[in-house]
Amino acid sequence: MAFYKDERLALFIDGAGLYTTARALNLEIDFRKLLSDFEDRGRLLRANYYTTIVESDEYSPIRPLVDWLAYNGFNVVKKAAREFTDREGRRRVRGNMNVELAIDMLSTAPHVDHIVLFAGDGDFRRAVEASKAAGARVTVISSIKGQPQTVADDLRREADTFIDLADMAKLIARPRRDGDENKASDDDDYD
Repeated sequence: MAFYKDERLALFIDGAGLYTTARALNLEIDFRKLLSDFEDRGRLLRANYYTTIVESDEYSPIRPLVDWLAYNGFNVVKKAAREFTDREGRRRVRGNMNVELAIDMLSTAPHVDHIVLFAGDGDFRRAVEASKAAGARVTVISSIKGQPQTVADDLRREADTFIDLADMAKLIARPRRDGDENKASDDDDYD
């Protein structure tokens, strides 16, 4: 991983994508460790976390995380998820932050040296290409090791560097507690 202490860094985290990738790898992300790790790698200017929230629910499991992130160094970008009823009469929720993330990434690219994108959606390929053209190096973090693979091949190829989230587990994951479901053994090697 090529990071330089004097480079200006910006993190762009697709919250839903990171959650999906971490879940596929059986990891729980410690966002304090994640932020600290990138603060040590360079001059971290911004850490953006993108998510949708269901406004009509009294309690949403994402709200405590979003509140914690907002008070602990992350810039949280959120919008209301859209609710609808499908053909079978079931309540469904749909939300997507790809456009917001891509626009912010493109507007930031000329002002930083290195963008770190936590996402695997192939729709970000063009945003990565344009950010590179604006002068920023781009690292994509997702996974090819999880089941299912959570990064699109064209996004991985477009990035200057690809890092598998599994390879960062020791740096940014919460320690496993006894009794955790599907607990990995001490022999599991993520490096």
